[in-house]
Amino acid sequence: MLRIPPRRLLAVMILLSVGTLRAQNPSVPAAPDSTLFTTYTASPTSVNWVVCGSTPDTEGCYASGSLGPFVGVGAMLEGNPFVKSNVVTRKIYVVDSGSADNVKLYVYQKTDTVTADSDTVVVTLQRTVSLPLTGGGTALCSMAANAKFLFIGTDQSELAAMVQKSNLAVTQVGDIDAPGVTSITADQYGYVTVTLGSSGFTVFGPNGEAEEDGGGGDFMLGTIQALPFASLPDAGAQPILHRGYWPKPSHAQADQR
Repeated sequence: MLRIPPRRLLAVMILLSVGTLRAQNPSVPAAPDSTLFTTYTASPTSVNWVVCGSTPDTEGCYASGSLGPFVGVGAMLEGNPFVKSNVVTRKIYVVDSGSADNVKLYVYQKTDTVTADSDTVVVTLQRTVSLPLTGGGTALCSMAANAKFLFIGTDQSELAAMVQKSNLAVTQVGDIDAPGVTSITADQYGYVTVTLGSSGFTVFGPNGEAEEDGGGGDFMLGTIQALPFASLPDAGAQPILHRGYWPKPSHAQADQR
């Protein structure tokens, strides 16, 4: 068994405390890997990962590996976990935006098989998808997701790519009259905003349909990760211009359209 590094000890102690609280509340079942965590380290051409934490009978670091090679990693995201008995599977999405004319999405599957004294981890590459985006060594890449879709863009492309998770079908979305995509942000309900500098934005709903668009550099906030303002364009002090609401059409009116 590997010994846990000192710098990870505090995180493990916190995880053990959370596990104790969950054990005291049987109405909130804990996922088999809820006391384990994965950290990543990256260079432009590869990503290393390591799984540490604790199981019911042991603590330490249980597995490690690497992803790649890539031309230049632009963005990464983990998918939601799927739990079956003591096995947890999730996707790892890696956007390789290092090539100007060959931006790719790499879809990995990470499988954790958790027992009382170990976690066996397998990471495999499932698909590689070419994206209709422009990249390059200086391109800034953005990515956000909801339950059904990934939204990916670069500041070199006017349009973003909407990728359906179930079949990895790609649709171009956005505004061709605006500059490149400068940020893609999401909230906890599955709404995603594609922002094009301070020139415009589009909000997409959980089902991938456009819900709103307008001028300005609007963005969204989530509940876990702060949005660094250094990555956003200076939109200046803008009044709220698109405020307003109206009744929804009735079902009968909708059926007549």
